[in-house]
Amino acid sequence: MAQIITITEAASFQIKDMMKEHEEENAYLRVGIKGGGCSGLSYGMGFDHDKQEGDVELEFYGIPVLIDKDSAPALKGTVIDFKQSMMGGGFTIDNPNAIASCGCGSSFVTATNKGTPEEC
Repeated sequence: MAQIITITEAASFQIKDMMKEHEEENAYLRVGIKGGGCSGLSYGMGFDHDKQEGDVELEFYGIPVLIDKDSAPALKGTVIDFKQSMMGGGFTIDNPNAIASCGCGSSFVTATNKGTPEEC
């Protein structure tokens, strides 16, 4: 069975730096999806201190990660990485379930979840 998500070592270093910078070392990293964006679904990542009923809990490089049960199917096999370039750096999300995405790469749709598309 494929893991729901994978967070690379490069991404985990960046997340740990952000946790330290925002004094969130004891928080979970919550990863999920919600309706919206150009294509219909948008990714969300943030810090959370409360585990909800039905959350899937994972750990990558010492970072506790929570995924809500509704987001898990659309995220199965997703890889979160951090890329550094001359123009700066940013997180990249490679989701094998996305059958279409918008130009910005932060909004997508899956075969089974169309979300709620918005005007760009």
